[in-house]
Amino acid sequence: MQNADPIWQHVENHQDDLVGLSDRVWGMPETLYAEFRSCAEHTAMLRDKGFAVTEEIAGIPTAVLGEAGKGGAVIAILGEYDALPGLSQEANIAEPRPIEAGGNGHGCGHNLLGSAALLAACALKDWLEETGTLGRVRYYGCPAEEGGAAKAFMVRDGVFDDVDAAITWHPAGMTRVDEAVSLANTRMDFEFTGRASHAAAAPHLGRSALDAAELMNVGVQYLREHIPQESRIHYAYLDAGGTAPNVVQGKAKTRYAIRSTSLSGMMALNERVRRIAEGAALMTETRVDISIMSAVSNMLGNIPLEETMQAAMDTLGGVPFDATDRKYAAEIQATLSSEDIAANYKSVGLKARSGEPLCDYVVPLESRGDKMMGSTDVADVSWAVPTVQARVATHAIGTPGHSWQITAQGKAPAAHKGMIHAAKIMGATARMLFADDNLIARAKEDHQNRLTSEPYICPIPDDIRPPLKSRPTAD
Repeated sequence: MQNADPIWQHVENHQDDLVGLSDRVWGMPETLYAEFRSCAEHTAMLRDKGFAVTEEIAGIPTAVLGEAGKGGAVIAILGEYDALPGLSQEANIAEPRPIEAGGNGHGCGHNLLGSAALLAACALKDWLEETGTLGRVRYYGCPAEEGGAAKAFMVRDGVFDDVDAAITWHPAGMTRVDEAVSLANTRMDFEFTGRASHAAAAPHLGRSALDAAELMNVGVQYLREHIPQESRIHYAYLDAGGTAPNVVQGKAKTRYAIRSTSLSGMMALNERVRRIAEGAALMTETRVDISIMSAVSNMLGNIPLEETMQAAMDTLGGVPFDATDRKYAAEIQATLSSEDIAANYKSVGLKARSGEPLCDYVVPLESRGDKMMGSTDVADVSWAVPTVQARVATHAIGTPGHSWQITAQGKAPAAHKGMIHAAKIMGATARMLFADDNLIARAKEDHQNRLTSEPYICPIPDDIRPPLKSRPTAD
């Protein structure tokens, strides 16, 4: 198809630079507020492309903002660049082979996510200048989506207060407008303190923090029967007190992820889990200190923005994969279960198809399937401003999230094609917003109507700050 939307050519003008950025970030996987090199790469690209840059937004060293344009509406393009622990993997192969045993890897495709978002912002900057259209495009470089809730802290600190609409995307197996469903999620730490003693000679003098943690887990297990079906509670031991069984453990620490379909539901569930922890401490004569590590809201949809993005997708069509892309995707699919592949189709309301390693079409807006809900800090932005998100095919259908297979596909030609496609979709969606004040007004009206049923309360208390990391020293 010829460049039917004027933004597409501007995307193509910058695509080589931003594909290079994506590959560089893939090669320096950094996690959870430690994305110093990745953020620096994005910051350098913003400056090279002529954006006005603000570093350390919301006081976060690995967050950055680039702005271009003047007057008019403010459209935010949200990018991410954090990786995941334990998903180191060589690129462009179809077997698990870590580059570094236990190392980080881009097993959720955020190297592509941030680069495509910045690519869309570059294209919009050029289009605004070329046409003289009033408006400002902002690229928000956001760290720590994976468990760190950076956008929630950014919303709380007001960095989206003057934004009219926000647009983002995520790498996926299918190309579609994202169904705006996610779970509100709190990550809460429970640190029990007791009294250590010799488990054989003086057990009566000990007060076991480990017992308290285990009793809490039993209590939460019984709670699970009495919570809404869509809610979720998971836990991990951060500190079990040591490895010596002949010691009454004086310290133990667990982290719980508590999820619900609504903010109010999550906060009520948080309190029930708190009371179980306090009861466990009471039973064991220990003390429990409870702290929130991070929290995010549930996602709000926006019909005018979703319809606009769908129109941009339908005009552009599917990602133009070729035979080589399909061959590699088929090799990846051979490592997956039939259930993985079928679940990807079910999630968008389609029947599974054999011999289809890649999605080269656009899923209709009305096609909805099984809700496979996780959590994301994009949701907090959706409470602050009208927000829309695309899912764009970059990897083999059925590839599980947070897997070595996604890391392996993160630098493949198919992934590059998908990220360029995503930039065109986001750019065209934003261009239509800049060109139509009435569309922005309808998006804001839809957003306001959703807020009337439940006001936004930031799920992170005011006294909690992000768990920031120290900047690494030069070698």
